[in-house]
Amino acid sequence: MHERSSVGELATILRGEIDRYSPGEKLPSSRALVERFRVSPVTVSRALGALAAEGLVVTRPGAGAFRAEPRTPVAAVGDTSWQEVALSAEADRELVPRAVDASGVLVTLAAPPTGVVEFNGGYLHPSLQPERAMAAALARAGRRPGAWGRPPVDGLPELRAWFARETGGAVTPAEVLVTAGGQSALTTALRALAPPGAPVLVESPTYPGMLAVARASGLRPVPVPIDAEGVRPELLASAFAATGARVLVCQPLFQNPTGAVLSEPRRREVLRIARAAGAFVVEDDFARRMAHEDAGPLPPTLTAQDPDGVVVHVFSLTKVTSPSLRVGALVARGPVLERLRAIQVVDSFFVPRPLQEAALELVGSPAWPRHLRSVAAELRSRREAMTTALATRLPSLRLAHVPSGGYHLWLRLPEGADETALLSAALRTGVAVAPGRPYFCAEPPAGHLRLSFAGVAGAAEIAEGVRRLAVACDEVLA
Repeated sequence: MHERSSVGELATILRGEIDRYSPGEKLPSSRALVERFRVSPVTVSRALGALAAEGLVVTRPGAGAFRAEPRTPVAAVGDTSWQEVALSAEADRELVPRAVDASGVLVTLAAPPTGVVEFNGGYLHPSLQPERAMAAALARAGRRPGAWGRPPVDGLPELRAWFARETGGAVTPAEVLVTAGGQSALTTALRALAPPGAPVLVESPTYPGMLAVARASGLRPVPVPIDAEGVRPELLASAFAATGARVLVCQPLFQNPTGAVLSEPRRREVLRIARAAGAFVVEDDFARRMAHEDAGPLPPTLTAQDPDGVVVHVFSLTKVTSPSLRVGALVARGPVLERLRAIQVVDSFFVPRPLQEAALELVGSPAWPRHLRSVAAELRSRREAMTTALATRLPSLRLAHVPSGGYHLWLRLPEGADETALLSAALRTGVAVAPGRPYFCAEPPAGHLRLSFAGVAGAAEIAEGVRRLAVACDEVLA
């Protein structure tokens, strides 16, 4: 049973029993609850924490948990209908829209109900995260001299140096800005590189979070189709010429959602075309540390092949560690670096120093290379388990490309299939999947699903999830 499921189930049981106790009366000890329900002390602590957050119990360190005193009556609900006018009165004249569609992002962030197999996740399952190593790194970081002081706005020099080495080429620490994860870095980059109302070229399909960032910045995403070798240069050149765009956002390595890798000839072409158009390339290198065990040598970053400052590189530690280790970097050279720095400082001042220190401790520890090797082996194993299960149970879903990196598969539905109906049917059978529609900024060529194999417990859960999805497909696609 998943830890999260255990926490939710225990909290439900305790919530139902709370009326047995008088206000202020002590609940059974944590040890008693551990023995009664045969769960871990961590599960008990988190369940009691959930009840405390609801105001049902009060926890006192060293004394235990007690039923909370009755709450004061809730004030009457106010009338907020006036906000509809305030938020939309000038919507037709807004250059930068205030309303943002975050549905494509929330699909991968929202936790499905208990018992549902999570094929819609965007992060590693807790069993794949280096929790022990991160806890040790955080403890060591907290003891560093000055760990709770104000950091340099560009980031800790040692961490910037590490990001520079990992990016490769002639990148120096002075060309690195530490950011609060990859999403924050993308937001800063797009705001720096294009004015509101401008077009921005994006791969099609592409990451919904990037599309949301672009639209929230008032930009107009323009799709450039990709194939198994990445973005198509002839279409890219035509898109630059037709739109006058000055920015391309791409994921050259294990693209999300297709898993495509930009081929070597196309890498050179993309840089040449962008340079000729006087445009920047935002390289989202999110999956480099999620290469599978059988991936072979990886191509260098685009930044390492770019001496002219065409590329703005986005680097994040989050995907390969934990959704809460939100530490990443922007790498750029030339005058654009100062604009990136200014926007980041205005938005967030700096990334909290304890988090930077913890990241530095983690990547410098012997546990780091062991973790990367473990993730590489596990992702390969899970990918193979999912592709095998799909070939056996769902041959009607077309898998055009089996990636050797990343954490998901991209499937095309049969012609005429109702993507929305399939999603609903899948959830009824107990499996959550990510719809394909949010990955396209224009009309999609067909229905698609993205299935993550990294957010589940292992091969057995993958097999069960595919079995449930097959039941849903029988209902909708028959």
